[in-house]
Amino acid sequence: MARGLLGGMSCSGGPTVEQQRLLQALLTHLWERPELRVPALQPIGPEELAASLEDLPSRRVAHLLQMTLEFCRHPQTDAQLELGRAYAAALGVSSEALEVSRDWLLQGVDQAAADVGRIFTTFLPLRSEPGLANFQASAHQPEPELVARIEGFAQLPEGSLGQALLGYYERFGFPIPGRDACALNHLYLAHDMTHVIAGIAATSAGEIALSAFQWAMQDNPINESALLASLVTHEAGFVSANPTLAPDHSSLNSPSAAYLLASELKRGSACSADFSLVDHFALAPLPLTEVRQQFNVCRPLQPSPVDHLFWGAETSAAAP
Repeated sequence: MARGLLGGMSCSGGPTVEQQRLLQALLTHLWERPELRVPALQPIGPEELAASLEDLPSRRVAHLLQMTLEFCRHPQTDAQLELGRAYAAALGVSSEALEVSRDWLLQGVDQAAADVGRIFTTFLPLRSEPGLANFQASAHQPEPELVARIEGFAQLPEGSLGQALLGYYERFGFPIPGRDACALNHLYLAHDMTHVIAGIAATSAGEIALSAFQWAMQDNPINESALLASLVTHEAGFVSANPTLAPDHSSLNSPSAAYLLASELKRGSACSADFSLVDHFALAPLPLTEVRQQFNVCRPLQPSPVDHLFWGAETSAAAP
């Protein structure tokens, strides 16, 4: 798979430093093969990769990792986008990311941005807090009842998931969902709860890592759409799926960000179930350590004070 991913970047002067660094992080921290070094690998083409990966799940992993690496080329080139299409065709897989990539190549960035907006809108209700499914978030009116419900978490026991969520909002200065009128408030709540349970901070690199963590928990269209939204906002930088965020650029272009992405893919794949769209209100009174144990959320091997959350002495003893 690594040789195929390298082949998928072998264009336009070869893989970029960022792409090589990320592939090496995948080898070292996701697949635990640090003895394999990217400069020593021989790239393979689409047909050879397809012949090596017979099962569909492995082909999808290869494809979505290839899309991630593709979005890490700056500036983007037609040759890179063409390679993505060639490898996907050989593997017999497709994705929303491939559609964005294809239209970026054939029709330009404006059409790619329109694709992202359509995909984001389609999956918005599916990515929102399940307990709020019967209530539509308003782009014009605040939701004081939702704010009061979340603020009520302050009465929960110390160390609970609910109290940790309030600590998350305090740390990052985010308004409690519902305080401001926003059509994304119900998505924010589910997303923020996922940040807290996974223990991943809301940095630019952390947003991509969290989406990768979710995809590793369960490969489905909802989590795939979350990964795409993070990549185009925080890495490709050509559009923000979230209209309240300005796109960042090259958020994965550092050793720490590459390590974070690879290691969070590893942690996500170890989870026993996908907790991103469970009833978080029902879990809020429980100790955060207990919630993490319930879903087998492992402690990061190297918790970062910048990119991780709630992995101090109060949680480390109980975390698996």
